[in-house]
Amino acid sequence: MSQPLRDARRYEEEKARLIPPQDRPAFHLSARVGWMNDPNGFSFHDGQYHMFYQYHPYDSRWGPMHWGHAVSADLLRWRYLPAAMAPDMPYDREGCFSGSAITLQDGRQALMYTGVSEELGPGGELKKIQTQNLAFGDGVDYRKFEGNPVITAADLPEGGSRFDFRDPKLWACEGGGYRCIVANDHIGEGGRMLLYRSDDLAHWTLERVVAENRGRLGLMWECPDLFTLDGREVLLASAQDMLPVGFEYHNGNGTFCLLGHRDAAGGYVWERDHAIDYGIDFYAPQTVLTPDGRRVMIGWMQNWDTCNLHVKSTPWFGQMSLPRELRVENGRLIQRPLRELEALRGEAVAYRNVEIEDGELSLPGILGRTVDMEIEIEPAEGELFNRFAVRFAKDAEHHTGFSFRPRESVVKVDRKFSGSRRAIIHQRRAKVDHDHGRLKLRLILDRFSVEAFIGDGEKVMSATIGTDANARDIAFFADGKARFSVRMWTLTV
Repeated sequence: MSQPLRDARRYEEEKARLIPPQDRPAFHLSARVGWMNDPNGFSFHDGQYHMFYQYHPYDSRWGPMHWGHAVSADLLRWRYLPAAMAPDMPYDREGCFSGSAITLQDGRQALMYTGVSEELGPGGELKKIQTQNLAFGDGVDYRKFEGNPVITAADLPEGGSRFDFRDPKLWACEGGGYRCIVANDHIGEGGRMLLYRSDDLAHWTLERVVAENRGRLGLMWECPDLFTLDGREVLLASAQDMLPVGFEYHNGNGTFCLLGHRDAAGGYVWERDHAIDYGIDFYAPQTVLTPDGRRVMIGWMQNWDTCNLHVKSTPWFGQMSLPRELRVENGRLIQRPLRELEALRGEAVAYRNVEIEDGELSLPGILGRTVDMEIEIEPAEGELFNRFAVRFAKDAEHHTGFSFRPRESVVKVDRKFSGSRRAIIHQRRAKVDHDHGRLKLRLILDRFSVEAFIGDGEKVMSATIGTDANARDIAFFADGKARFSVRMWTLTV
């Protein structure tokens, strides 16, 4: 084990003891200490789920990337393991960046990741070079491959940038051999996704270009995930510097999904695209195939434009989203909360056909910060109301809200009264389908976040909130006259 990795493990072990459990999310994975961003190596290995993550243990701000590590039996109760990798080799001296993990036939776990090193440019400037590398281990300790790097600029197609070449998603093929998809900047045309093949993990050949941006969706693409689901080919990715298209792609650095099929030559034909999450905080999702055949996705629940505005002394920063089960239905990627979440529910508190008009009301027993809440909204007397809202993480001075305006077919998440002292992004809106003002909504609240699943999971909106955990009230508001039913469960880990 290298000295940098030994130092990181010792540091995180000491500092993690100083963070009380109640100061963390209850069932969302957060950084053990310091900084967390992209999920890495999301996999099932040796009877448990593994989540690695981009990690700077020494500061709650972005820094030299390590790989943090945690494991779980149910994707909700996480146990930290020692940091898996540190930047300690010439090819990753500037950071061990995003990648993936698989289990090999001999029982070892293989990690594939992007290493970043510096090179002196012709004008004397330092340029960061990105290559793809391997490490092998037993689920706790990992040794980097002696043959690293295994994919370099020499393996790029014409026009490919060696400075933006990253985030390999690796899988084993049923008929033998391996594939990985890697993000790359095609100079002058933006991001593209490259598919490589290998028989032994050590030697790789470019197979095809899977998708190309050509100026459609932002600039550089990163963090790809490619799989088949419900008879459709699915590509998940994150794009930098996106421009909004209607109600799509409002996050600048945001996520998107491509849906399509394979043609007779084995190429990918992409037919539709849409955002993955319509809220404020979601990036770099990665999926795993569970032992029972479900495709489950987790993303980094944060926004690049707001992630460095917290107090520097914060002992941890960054959390993952709720695990979401994926389906493709009616030409869209559908996301639903992981079904294991229901095992955390206590006794239900329920109200049916509550009428509300031009004001706010609270209901006995409907409160809390770790909550699973299902709401059905409809007009009270046939005439559309102007707005219906749920306000949570609420006290006399603070609240975060989720609202529905049926006349505009718009929903909105709004945290401007959550206690933020910075001019950060506070609101996001999305278009929704509804039946004459009837809408189903499921809100999942953890101590520092909300995720809203709209309809049957056709759209999701995620946001982090920093309101003091003692703000536990929940209230309902209407402009006009509406009727709603609600069932709420307190979630306990």
